[in-house]
Amino acid sequence: MKNDFFTYQAQTTPYPLGLEVSHAKGSYIYDVDGHAHLDFVAGVSACSLGHCHPKVVSAIEAQLKKYMHVMVYGEYVQRPAVAYTKMLASQLPKNLQTTYLVNSGTEAMEGAIKLARRVTGRSQLIAAKKAYHGNTMGSLSLMGYEERKSAFRPLIPDVSFITFNTIPDLGQITEKTAAVVLETIQGGAGFVMPEDGYLSQVRKRCDQVGALLILDEIQPGFGRTGTLFAFEHFNCVPDILVIGKGMASGLPVGAFVASKEHMQSLQERPKLGHITTFGGNPVIAAACLATLTELTQSQLIADVQIKEKQFRKLLVHPLIKEIRGKGLLLALLFENTDVANYLVLEAAKQKLILFWLLFEPKAVRISPPLTILEEEISKGCQLILAILEAYPKRDVN
Repeated sequence: MKNDFFTYQAQTTPYPLGLEVSHAKGSYIYDVDGHAHLDFVAGVSACSLGHCHPKVVSAIEAQLKKYMHVMVYGEYVQRPAVAYTKMLASQLPKNLQTTYLVNSGTEAMEGAIKLARRVTGRSQLIAAKKAYHGNTMGSLSLMGYEERKSAFRPLIPDVSFITFNTIPDLGQITEKTAAVVLETIQGGAGFVMPEDGYLSQVRKRCDQVGALLILDEIQPGFGRTGTLFAFEHFNCVPDILVIGKGMASGLPVGAFVASKEHMQSLQERPKLGHITTFGGNPVIAAACLATLTELTQSQLIADVQIKEKQFRKLLVHPLIKEIRGKGLLLALLFENTDVANYLVLEAAKQKLILFWLLFEPKAVRISPPLTILEEEISKGCQLILAILEAYPKRDVN
């Protein structure tokens, strides 16, 4: 199987980890040899309720027996999508009432960009340096990391960049700006938190010049920071909310959310202003509904802060220089890339799943399922500390 993987399936890096998966349940992924791997990554923040949560599986199975794909998005009334978007609206501020369901986070960002330009009649987009919003051409244009996008130029024009957490840069937001696009917490940069008052100042500046504020909550959304959405921590409500990853506990999905008035601009001039075949798929929408129901009717989100404190209490070691992030969206920062690489690779050998961050090579991601148990946190943290204690001291350029 591994040989076929390298032969027939396109690769994203020269050296993928290559774990051969048999099945997954709860906080564990099992390989074909029967070994259990403790998952501290959750499919890069996607498996919010862990692997194969019984309520999600039950919802998927029930919907499979009724119907799967029946029509392109927006034409037929399909109960799972309607019920989900109605419930989501009940959890959001009143200006975030209407949801457009798509297939992934990057597609959601594409729709949000189009919506902002359509609503404002302006073209300029402002994003942050070290930002990551996906890899389709529009999302890639907002990426604040030239090394990763230079090979694919030309990208969409009229995009400018500001430095995250830098108030003086907000003067670049003007009456020509259609939208400011920010991650509520910068993910690829190493889970960089907005400083006190920063996002509210961005909100204020957008209001002053008539620009829309798009917040990307693809990673921190759905309870991962201890509230349903991370913007709730920062006194800043976006005009367009972009979501994905943890929405469906591991199935492919994304969405952008705005006011009914704004979203109606995609209905005409031109009609079909944004279309998708599989967006709002009823099976995936059923998984979304089951996920949101469990998150909002259980203690999981309330327990996130308790679990964060446990991680921070246990992960104390001279090689760990800082723990960035919030809730169960954490990054261990080291002095150099060698330590980070050593930890991820040695942990894999010891059946603990860790992973890297896109733009911060000295960081290691910790984003486990929200369902992770306290004893599983202790087990994983003890492994991390033992690996760091065994780190071979060597000269690093």
